[in-house]
Amino acid sequence: MNLKDHIVLWNHALIEVIDVRKASFTAGQPPLQYRLPANTYMYIVRGSASVLIEDIPYEISGFSVIHGGKGTMVQVLKTQDVLDYYLILYRSTLTLPARQHVAALMEGNGLVAEPSLFTPAHPLPLYEILNQMYSEWITGGVLEHLHAKTLFYQWVHELLHQMQGQELQPLRADVLDQAVRYMHDSYSQPLTLDTLASTLGTSPRTLSRLFRMRLQTSPAQYLVQIRMDKARELLLATEATLHDIAVAVGYPDAYSFGKMFKKHYGTSPVRYKNSLHSASLWPDMPSALSVYDIAREDSLRYIDDDNHYQYDLKGASSMFRTAKPSLMFTLLLCFTIVLSACSSGNATTTTAGSGSNTPTSSPAATATATTSPDNTAAGAQTRTISTVKGDVVVPAEPQRVVVLYLLGDVLALGIKPVGVSSVNEGAAFENELKDVQKLGSWFEASPEAVLSLDPDLIIVPSEETYAALHDIAPTVLVPYEKMTTDERVGFIGHIFGKEEQATTLLNSFKAKVEDSKQKLQEAGILGSTVSIMEGGSDRSMVVVMSKQYGRGSQVIYEYLGMKAPEILQQKIDSKSDMGGDSVSFEVLADYSGDYIFRSSYDGMADLTKDPLWNSIPAVKEDRLMNIDFGLSYYSDIYSLNAQLDFIVDALLAAPRVK
Repeated sequence: MNLKDHIVLWNHALIEVIDVRKASFTAGQPPLQYRLPANTYMYIVRGSASVLIEDIPYEISGFSVIHGGKGTMVQVLKTQDVLDYYLILYRSTLTLPARQHVAALMEGNGLVAEPSLFTPAHPLPLYEILNQMYSEWITGGVLEHLHAKTLFYQWVHELLHQMQGQELQPLRADVLDQAVRYMHDSYSQPLTLDTLASTLGTSPRTLSRLFRMRLQTSPAQYLVQIRMDKARELLLATEATLHDIAVAVGYPDAYSFGKMFKKHYGTSPVRYKNSLHSASLWPDMPSALSVYDIAREDSLRYIDDDNHYQYDLKGASSMFRTAKPSLMFTLLLCFTIVLSACSSGNATTTTAGSGSNTPTSSPAATATATTSPDNTAAGAQTRTISTVKGDVVVPAEPQRVVVLYLLGDVLALGIKPVGVSSVNEGAAFENELKDVQKLGSWFEASPEAVLSLDPDLIIVPSEETYAALHDIAPTVLVPYEKMTTDERVGFIGHIFGKEEQATTLLNSFKAKVEDSKQKLQEAGILGSTVSIMEGGSDRSMVVVMSKQYGRGSQVIYEYLGMKAPEILQQKIDSKSDMGGDSVSFEVLADYSGDYIFRSSYDGMADLTKDPLWNSIPAVKEDRLMNIDFGLSYYSDIYSLNAQLDFIVDALLAAPRVK
């Protein structure tokens, strides 16, 4: 049957997908004989082999496509190493009414009378569609099977499109061409040099050399450029949140995306968008936004409700996702600044007293934990706090506190905020803050939402949030990334005049840590190795490689003092900026400790049937423990206490190492 007739049949066929399978044939196995139970596409994704199709010999290699009707005999005789392949089994019938000449083309139940073999010039688009189809199919739901069916039509269209094109240009694309096309088609997926090279059937070294010789860049830099170009387009042309853009361009969360965007463009995504919007207000100057809109949009909304990709945040209010600040907002802001200036000039201020209990093991903590000696009058309504941004006059007893990110530290000191950044589902303090106004993600809180709460004190964790909010009310920047837990909790206690309570909190936590270590020691667990992992796919798993990455790492590696496997412990001890890295399943066992904590969330990969995952001793022997992402994400004193309880209880309840 010629290709034109084949396409005609597909246009008149009703398709039922029967099964989608993934299988392997290994060198040394007896010859595989398989009579196709239905119309079948067999797609080779790795390896080469000698096969017989209806007793006709063929040599097949990676990305060959075999198509046969029901009853076709396929025999795999031998392979050099491993032959990995997919099978798509389907049933087809003609739509009614069908023209007579179309009906004549159909033989029996299949779309082709004779088996066929084809090697596509661009195999990776086919691989991507089929891999997604397989994932949907094995999920097993009715809706997922419907999606698999739609993907099957896409797969056939791509195949026929390439078959048609190769009649005119049968040359096979080279490795670099395939890599570039694959990156442009799959930039939203988690890609590494190793997985890309493996998919293309080449080595990472060869792929890197081709990129540098012909494109004067590296594969990683090329991928970043693709992602940043697409991110810029989405940022300027849509009102998508940073979370949605991050996922769309291949980053696990808005925070990681924001850091890469700032590194690439020199500013944060929101500032970049707002700066271009401001430039568009000058009518005689070309606007970058004109690429996307003929007429200027009247509004560019604040991007909020962003957080890690694992969650659609619950309780995050969208009522403040409005247009750019209104005239009323501007007037209110000016009025607030005037009142603040008057208050600063007229009020009598005082310190919290001498002799702060805050530990002083770093310059950052020392610089932020001092008070002005000129304000000691008893009963004063304000105090002056020295911070990294200079002296800040704060209420002696603040009543309306807004807090971003450092929620648990403030809660642990007995302060109930009136507004907080979005709370991850499952966080230790989720119930405590369920009725508190949510203001968006901690790094992009809406100034309008904050202003509407009429705060008398704002606590922020970054330069960006300080710049956005410090004109609304007295704002204290807590540079938490440069502070130890003792320094941070002590400083926050100092802000509120609760130094003694902060010291009590820290001492209580340290006592609990020592008690926990004693329990683990007596149970024979403290000397065991522990790994922390997150997410995962059918190819790799993120492994935590730092004491400060969250996910329980600070509790396990710093406070309890437990060790990771040697290859992982070296990375933890190096104190590099790498918090976590993707490790392929082929070597994941080397990074797996006697016990594994897996940061879990809705929608993560189901690995219960994965043979490599289940071969890891900790998994096989039931020493794998899931820790909720929301619980393990934060590193405040409230969350650390809850994480310590969970981790110790889980270790004590798990089977002992044999």
